[in-house]
Amino acid sequence: MNQGPTPAGLGEPHLKVAGFQLWVHGRERPAAEDHDDGNWLQVTAHCGASGASVWAEGPILMVTDIAWLGDRCAAVLGGEAQSATLDPLEPELRIALEVTDRLGHIRVQVDITPDNMAQAHRFEFEIDQSYLPDIIRQCSSIVRAYPIRGRK
Repeated sequence: MNQGPTPAGLGEPHLKVAGFQLWVHGRERPAAEDHDDGNWLQVTAHCGASGASVWAEGPILMVTDIAWLGDRCAAVLGGEAQSATLDPLEPELRIALEVTDRLGHIRVQVDITPDNMAQAHRFEFEIDQSYLPDIIRQCSSIVRAYPIRGRK
């Protein structure tokens, strides 16, 4: 049975949040310059914990989604927000980070599926605010590599 790609075969992930990893392979439509078509990314997403491993692939998020996550994580780190999300239009992936106390603990909830019509997979992790600078840096790096096109 094919288990899908392996992290070793993909190299270092472009974004890592607790047990979640994301690899960006390029734009879905490299020639498109408009906002609606030019910002979709071809990605491989993986989340795993306690014997479970779930993969999702394809043009399932936009660079604007990653920019939003980075901006919201910066707001959480600065004390201006209590949550940050990666919530793309496509239903295969969603990540929510929520501050749970005044000590800086953050609950990470990852919903990921390769088949949103027949499956649902949820993972929960706990991190603290010291993880946020790396998440912000990784999001910024992806946005620099794939600048937002056709801003609305």
